[in-house]
Amino acid sequence: MSSTRRDVTIGDVAQHAGVSRAQTARALGGYGAVSEAVLSRVLAAAEALGYRANSLAKSVSTGRSLSVGVVVGDIENPFFGLSVRGISDTLRSAGFDVVLMNTGESHDVEVEAVCALDGKRVDGFIVAPALASAYPHLEALVDSRRPLVLYDREVPGLDAPSVVVDVEAAAEQLTRSLLAAGHRDIGFVSTLNTDDPHWRENQQVAHTPVGRRIAGVLRTLCSEGVEVDLTNIRLGARGAEDIRRHVRELVTGESPVTALLASDAVITISALEELRSLGLTVPAEVSVAVFDDPPWAGLISPPLTVVSQPVLDAGVAAAQQLLELMGAGATVASPNLSAHLISRGSIGPVRDRR
Repeated sequence: MSSTRRDVTIGDVAQHAGVSRAQTARALGGYGAVSEAVLSRVLAAAEALGYRANSLAKSVSTGRSLSVGVVVGDIENPFFGLSVRGISDTLRSAGFDVVLMNTGESHDVEVEAVCALDGKRVDGFIVAPALASAYPHLEALVDSRRPLVLYDREVPGLDAPSVVVDVEAAAEQLTRSLLAAGHRDIGFVSTLNTDDPHWRENQQVAHTPVGRRIAGVLRTLCSEGVEVDLTNIRLGARGAEDIRRHVRELVTGESPVTALLASDAVITISALEELRSLGLTVPAEVSVAVFDDPPWAGLISPPLTVVSQPVLDAGVAAAQQLLELMGAGATVASPNLSAHLISRGSIGPVRDRR
């Protein structure tokens, strides 16, 4: 005898409740008109039989899947982890499931992810676009009137709302604190994958979060008459060993940097490991700051100076924006999504190591 248990169907619930299949479907699906008496009988029967709704069948009948696709660049990055928490909590409270896709900052993987989610007929999309020269997959969503919110990134010319944190003012404040401590040779390391491993100001990169951080730093240095060596801005660091190589070159070259800015917490860990292996102390020999605020930043010695972003609030804001686009939420005022500097002990006065 087979031990496989057959799923309870709408027909089973209808028979148990003593009403038609059509009435049962409307009562369980939440659409159409049914009397209070019928609704009560159907719900009681469904509970008694242990009925579970078939979400696929429901999406066919209602045109909604009650799910949202979320596409992020790197789920290992604490920024995206906390963002997804804000997104998923907000969407779940509104009755939506979240289907999460991770791209590893690959444009090709992102295209595949968006196509797969569209095939699942999710009701909306939140996408943190990887750097690319064109975004036809996102343009197709907009053209077909699929609800789309861009998160942490912008796509110039794309008619879709974006939720980004204003980080340039905090980057300027951080740079001024470095200048006050005597630093003029400042390095920056990021995982941003570009065709050129060195900084070249262009519209494509300028709209990324990394581009906005660099812009804030460079604008401040230039305003103070500091000559900037663009080779000290390193992009495309992939993996711990590559990050450590960039850091090693920056702090041991012919003109070593005296301060190191890490684009995120992942960069920071490998950077601190490399500085320790080189026997360089923070901040006596190299000052360090990070455009992120991981929980451990204030616990290590010395505690790290950080540019802290309202990551959870930004995730909530993106979800609320999407709910509004889907007609599933009320219009909400945009929160103040500005980063701020937290000065700790990892920035000190310059000590000449040359």
